[in-house]
Amino acid sequence: MPSDSFPTPIALFVFNRPETTRRVFHAISQVRPSRLLLVADGPRTGRPDDTVGCSQVREILSQVDWPCEVFRNVSETNLGCQERIISGLDWVFSVVEEAIILEDDCLPDPSFFPFCQELLERYRGDSRVASITGTNLLEKYLDTEASYYFSRIGGIWGWATWRSEWLRYDRHLEDWPKLRGEKMLSESFDQPKAAAYWTGIFDAMHENRGPNTWDYQWLYTHLKNKALTIVPRVNLVANIGFGAGATHTGEVDSRLTPSAKAIKFPLRHPSSLAPLRNMDRRHQRLYAVPFLRRVSGKIHRIAERLRA
Repeated sequence: MPSDSFPTPIALFVFNRPETTRRVFHAISQVRPSRLLLVADGPRTGRPDDTVGCSQVREILSQVDWPCEVFRNVSETNLGCQERIISGLDWVFSVVEEAIILEDDCLPDPSFFPFCQELLERYRGDSRVASITGTNLLEKYLDTEASYYFSRIGGIWGWATWRSEWLRYDRHLEDWPKLRGEKMLSESFDQPKAAAYWTGIFDAMHENRGPNTWDYQWLYTHLKNKALTIVPRVNLVANIGFGAGATHTGEVDSRLTPSAKAIKFPLRHPSSLAPLRNMDRRHQRLYAVPFLRRVSGKIHRIAERLRA
């Protein structure tokens, strides 16, 4: 990495986990971004451990020791996963035109940053590409000489996008009933089971009975606009947040926690923007794992409240 400041804005989303935040913040500090956007959620009511954790996290974020324009969006009350991420991204893209986005448990390899920077520039203004992810959970199955491929699904454990794409975000899946009737997902997925799987999820999210999350709506936005996610040839971001304290990933699963590697430069670009459907089929099978955890976690919390 160059010794001078990194020009692409970086947005970091945090909550109450100082251990993981410290590691991710250190990784960001090594590239010395010239603009850093910090988005923090507040402690939950009646949770003194949250108050302590949030305070420790904010102390870590105060340690910017390089020339940098810092923007802060800090909530004193708890907004929750969905509202904090969505309102935070709305704010980020009111400030900057494009950004690299990390959560407090997404630890990137240093090469993740120039990878995103180069591709943000290359595909800027191309509405066929909606985002760039640093996550590749299936690299052992990938057979390509290119440095990345295009996916209908993608990922959000370390990613980047442009304001123009975020402005298309459809939080409430407002046109889902119409697109469902037009069998939109049958065009996106060549397996009926995959289309049925996402139909169930989008039904739940549209009817406001899905999990407290924001990323299913982001994927829906991609699919309805026939837009693609760039996926690197190797995994560039390690999720270090599995286990106690996680919102959706309480159990460690080796399929979802590969280590981060470096990607080689110069990047080798694919010859076309066609998505690799064989990789999306494999990714589709993995997607059920975090979804089922979200559902089981929700059921567990309901049961706990009933027993109280």
